[in-house]
Amino acid sequence: MIVIGEENLTKQIRDLWKDNYSEMDPKYIDFVFRNIYQPEYLYCDKEGDQVRASLLRIPHAMMFNDRVLACSYITGITERAEGQAEQELIPTVIDACENSELITLASVRNAGYLAKHGFEKVYSRCDYLLQKKDFKPITNFGCAYDPSPLDMLKIYSVFVRRFNGFSARHVEDFVNLKKEAAARGGKVVAYYDEKNRICAYAVIIVTPDDAIIEECIYLDASGLMKMLNAAFQERSLVHLVVSEAENLRPLFPKAARNVLWTTMARLNDADLFSRLFSIPAANVKEAYEVSKKPLFYNEGF
Repeated sequence: MIVIGEENLTKQIRDLWKDNYSEMDPKYIDFVFRNIYQPEYLYCDKEGDQVRASLLRIPHAMMFNDRVLACSYITGITERAEGQAEQELIPTVIDACENSELITLASVRNAGYLAKHGFEKVYSRCDYLLQKKDFKPITNFGCAYDPSPLDMLKIYSVFVRRFNGFSARHVEDFVNLKKEAAARGGKVVAYYDEKNRICAYAVIIVTPDDAIIEECIYLDASGLMKMLNAAFQERSLVHLVVSEAENLRPLFPKAARNVLWTTMARLNDADLFSRLFSIPAANVKEAYEVSKKPLFYNEGF
């Protein structure tokens, strides 16, 4: 039986996450259930009182070709036994999406199941492996830790004007972003100019071996280099993860570069999409090819 939004199932769902996603830091899972999870996002396949399979369908707004689209993001697919999520749960959720939104996004973590139901990979990011010895140290002047969520929103709003397909974030999203970084042993650093205007911020996750810049929002190369300098103060190896469209090869010609697929999408109504954007599109790949700008999307887990 498929049920939606049952609050009393939260403990079972959390336990399923810890079982199905054993590679995830338990502290990060706790963060998700404290700050992101809402019972109304939950779809479950139940047998008696036991959850057989579950997933989260998280609503958010996406900007696509100058229009705001109401979308949702599917993530956290869990199951007691292999194949249980695919039997009834995923088809039921897709049916709900088809009747309420034009495009549905999903974590690439669940690609095996979702590809069978019309989802295709649409967003990729590049991981540049950088070494401290290849960079000249620069001053930390203007850098500050713990920037305000409002400052982060201001520069994000300017940065994403270059792109398409991005999430229309709000202040609360940056509150959660800072909480997530802290839960994972990371930090957020920002760079301010002489007029105290924010020019860049970075989410830096520090591991025993390296520092990972998981989100870097900047207005120019100087802001980017300030963020890298902050990361190099933590570790001598830094992974800079940015959208593939940013193409930082000219800045870092020696860096090893790895392309990572992160997000899938499904076009739920090709005819409506074609009429709305006045461009024919038979599937999600063709829909994204009509993008007027390069793509940027760094959401989900």
